[in-house]
Amino acid sequence: MEVIKEAKVKIDDLEDLLREGKILTLPTDTVYGLVCNASNKEAVERVFEIKGRDIKKPISVFVRDIKMAESLAEISKEQEEFLKTAWPGKVTVVLKRKRGRKLFGIDKETIALRIPDHKLIKNLFKLIDFPLSGTSANLSGEDSAIETKELLKQFKTKGPDLIVDGGKLKERKPSVIFDLTKNPIRILRQ
Repeated sequence: MEVIKEAKVKIDDLEDLLREGKILTLPTDTVYGLVCNASNKEAVERVFEIKGRDIKKPISVFVRDIKMAESLAEISKEQEEFLKTAWPGKVTVVLKRKRGRKLFGIDKETIALRIPDHKLIKNLFKLIDFPLSGTSANLSGEDSAIETKELLKQFKTKGPDLIVDGGKLKERKPSVIFDLTKNPIRILRQ
């Protein structure tokens, strides 16, 4: 498990690692996240293994923009208007999933999507054309990590291939989750 300071990281190297099926821990606008190529079955399975998370409990997916979201989910005009005000940012939305694209670690009928508002991830999405599995970087049941030392403490025996150290993050709050499959919209997590 390698640790590199965010200021020294090369985006091209992160792209290569993700294409190779590696698991990265990146700072986000909420907490540190475990990310991998959401289309790589083995990588997604490793994320569940690293977290000690039940494989039946879906994880969210990071997308570059609304266009990428529309390739994965059914999005009405009203939902799109909501997304334009919520993204990028600390908002995850649950939508009806489209068929066809092979993604792993998600529900059969729905998909939870988010566009993080973090420079590193935004720059990474300029190079990659695939969605990322994105879940908090912590062992299931433990607090989400906001510092690298917490990550190293939790992932002593098995962890991601690379941790990008973005310093201490501002708060320990995961994203708010809205269920857009319901009318009216339901808040699943504040």
